[in-house]
Amino acid sequence: MNDCIVIIPTYNEIENIESIIRSVLSQHKPFHVLIIDDNSPDHTADKVVLLQKEFAGRLFLEKREKKSGLGTAYVHGFRWALQHKYDFIFEMDADFSHNPNDLEKLYTACHFGDADLAIGSRYVTGVNVVNWPLSRVLMSYFASVYVRMITGMKIHDATAGFVCYKRKVLEEINLDKIKFVGYAFQIEMKYRTYCKKFQITEVPIIFTDRTKGQSKMSNSIIVEAVFGVIALRLKRLFNTL
Repeated sequence: MNDCIVIIPTYNEIENIESIIRSVLSQHKPFHVLIIDDNSPDHTADKVVLLQKEFAGRLFLEKREKKSGLGTAYVHGFRWALQHKYDFIFEMDADFSHNPNDLEKLYTACHFGDADLAIGSRYVTGVNVVNWPLSRVLMSYFASVYVRMITGMKIHDATAGFVCYKRKVLEEINLDKIKFVGYAFQIEMKYRTYCKKFQITEVPIIFTDRTKGQSKMSNSIIVEAVFGVIALRLKRLFNTL
């Protein structure tokens, strides 16, 4: 059985979905792909179903009834991946902001290196972001500075959504306790990994803003991240994390 599964949550990604699936499945390393679709009105899931005929045994689909947030989509995918015995479990966006060619870098860090969690990092070697407005870059960069100050984690890109987990990390983390759904979800997963004393490694990547489809960023996601970090820190201080 293949040991690697790439989880890609989708909502209205019909413009990107076929290209991202083909790109991931064409890598030298034979990855599998799990799409978690939140009943996209643009019929993203229907396109995945058609592609499953071509990529039988490598492309999987979990279709949920409604849009329920990024965090819950990934938790759904984590449970599916653990149930199906994958050893390396990846998070990745559908919009090519994460380069599929970088998947093997994350795999190498976990399989051949000492990483339990490998992060595709935009900021570990400077600012490696393409086509974002300066305001978005500054918000993202200083969000990670804020997270380091509050949590003590020495991670340069705490909100990164391009990562690889070893199976044992997701087995050890209590997925029932994951509550956040936006950027705060990405921070929460890294913080819980850090608190369990797993090895976290940042792998430099170049992040490129989407050229097709619509961003899912909202003010509520930003607010959740700001206050969510404080909530996580307080939970650890009071031993309720």
